[in-house]
This record gives sequence, structure tokens and C-alpha cells, in this order.
Amino acid sequence: MEPDVFIGLDVHKSSITIAIATAGRLGEVRRYGTITNTPEAVAKLVRKLSKHHQSPEYIYEAGPCGYVLFRQLTNLGVDCKIVAPGHTPRRIGDRIKNDTRDAEKLARLARAGELTYVWVPDPIHEAMRDLVRARYIAAKDVRHARSHIQMFLLKNGVRYDGKSWGHRHRVWLSDRHFEHLGQQIAFQSFLNRVEQAEVRKVQLEAQISELCQDWSLGPIVTAIQALKGVGLVIAATLVAEVGDFSRFPSPRHLMAWLGLVPGEHSSGTSVRPRGITKAGNTAARALLFEAAWSYRTTPKVGQWQNKHRPDVCQEFKDIAWKAQLRLHGRYRKLVAHGKRSNVAITAIARELVGFIWDIARRVRPIAV
Repeated sequence: MEPDVFIGLDVHKSSITIAIATAGRLGEVRRYGTITNTPEAVAKLVRKLSKHHQSPEYIYEAGPCGYVLFRQLTNLGVDCKIVAPGHTPRRIGDRIKNDTRDAEKLARLARAGELTYVWVPDPIHEAMRDLVRARYIAAKDVRHARSHIQMFLLKNGVRYDGKSWGHRHRVWLSDRHFEHLGQQIAFQSFLNRVEQAEVRKVQLEAQISELCQDWSLGPIVTAIQALKGVGLVIAATLVAEVGDFSRFPSPRHLMAWLGLVPGEHSSGTSVRPRGITKAGNTAARALLFEAAWSYRTTPKVGQWQNKHRPDVCQEFKDIAWKAQLRLHGRYRKLVAHGKRSNVAITAIARELVGFIWDIARRVRPIAV
């Protein structure tokens, strides 16, 4: 049933501003009011509007309030959609912004069909997404903590010529001595920070491994680990961020969603290509680059991969081998034509997405 009214919601922590746009090109767009952001107030609003409209459609922008309101509305039996804020049309020169105007704009654009909506995960999927994002933050904390130690040593003229962060380097760090007590305490606090961040990262990775076994999309996480360079953390992060791979009709759509396609700024006869769009999720794109670097080496299924990767069916192993041959050859060809290594790796990461999409579409999730 087509909506007979579009209800724009400007959602904040403590309040929700409401605007209504009746169906039809010349339908009225008006402010309805403001309510508190509580389940009781939302339920009262739905009951009141349902008396006058048979098929209302509620719309609000994705934000820090998450999917709580979405689930409240869908549980009350009404249609609700969440808008991608980055794709909302904006009028140049508009210098007035307030809650009422934002709600009216959402209602008007929804009626015109000009909005882009996000895919809403189920609560378990959202929990797994929170977990992999927590691991991403922990990994970032490890990098920042290590960089602070290196900057502190450089500032004090202390250098280490070997490989950093191996066993010998850590022993060497623990033996450093500074003349002033304040410097020694500061340096030890930096070492403690690194240790704490590394422990937290390892703990989160262990939880990802354990919880993926009972996750409905766990089989997809296992299957795409057949690909070289795609370990548990990368696989779980990609699946958690992408979600339902079937919502992308082709790998090109997934590549564009991840921001790996080239940008363009052209007008008339002037064609100006740009770098990749970098749209979508930063963490997923960064991990794809990390996986793509492994395709510089000669294609083979080594001892480590046979020992540590999960057991998958032969069909996925064949796809993974095809990916190795294709992507390694592609990398060598691009470098031979004078492309910088980081540019070539970007192209490899883009094509790797196609193989991931192919495997994910062949796996049947666990029924919940």
C-alpha cells in the first residue's frame, strides 16, 4: 500500500520534532509539533496519527540515537525508514537551519522520492558490528600508544636500529634508563599503555572468534577466509559492516558502497578523473587495503594458510586460487606500466571485493 502521508522526524536525545507531508504533488507540508523522545510519547503519537491516516510512513536521519526509534515504530506496526544523511539533497545558499525545517525537509523529500535509505541490521548483527568496531578502536589505540613511545625516544635522542616491536625490541625498551625520575615514570606509563591496549585488542579478537560461531552470518565469515590475506578479523569486519550482501545486485555496487571506485568531475568536453571516492566505511576499506598487499607475492597456498585458515568447501578454494592468479597478475601488470604501488594496491582491493561478493552470495546464512 502506498503511503498516504509522510512523517518527517528530527530526532534528538530528549526530543523529536515532527512534520507531516500529505501525499500528492501539491499536498500540504506542515509542522505537527514536538514530543519527548520516550517510548510512551512515541506510542501515543503513532496511535493519534493512525486514527487519521491508513498508511503513514515515518522517516528520520541516521545519527547517534541509533536504531532504537526505528525498532519502536516497527514494533508498533508502522512503516519506518532511516535516511543516509550524506545523500540528503541540500539547497545552496540556505542559511537557516532548525529542527522544524529539518523535519519538514525530510517529509517533503520523502514524498518526492529523493532520499536514500540505509539498511538496518537486526539487534544481533548490530551487536557484532559494535564488537568489530571496538576491536578497530583498540587497534588504533595500539598504534597511537606505540607512536608516543617512538616520539618520546626520538625526543631524548634514543634510537633502536633493529626491527620494532619484536621480542628483542621489547626487551631493549624495558632496559631503557633515563636520568630524571620524571622521565622514567613518563616512559614507563607509555609502556604500560601499550601493554594494556594490546591486551584489550587480543581479548576483543578472541570474542569475535567465539561469537562468530553462533552468528547467523558466521558461515559467510568462514567462507571468505578462503581468500588469501583475509583473516578472521578482516572477514568479520567486512561481513559486520556490509551485512546482507544480496542487497548489492553486482560487485560494482558493493565497490561503490565501499568507496573504491574512481571519482570524476567533468563538465562538457572537460573530463577530470579523480581518486577513489572514499565513501562508505573507513575501517572496512582500510582492512581491504591490508588484505590486498598480500597479492604482491607469488601465488601459492602455503603452510601457514593450510594450518590456520578454517576448512571450507572446494568451491571456495577454487575461487580463492582464481583470485590469487588474477590479482597477482593484475598487480604485476600495473606496476610494470609505471603505476605506484599504492595505486596498484587500490585497484587490487577493488577487484578483491568482487571475489568476496561472489563467495558471500553463494553461502546460505544460518536460519535464526
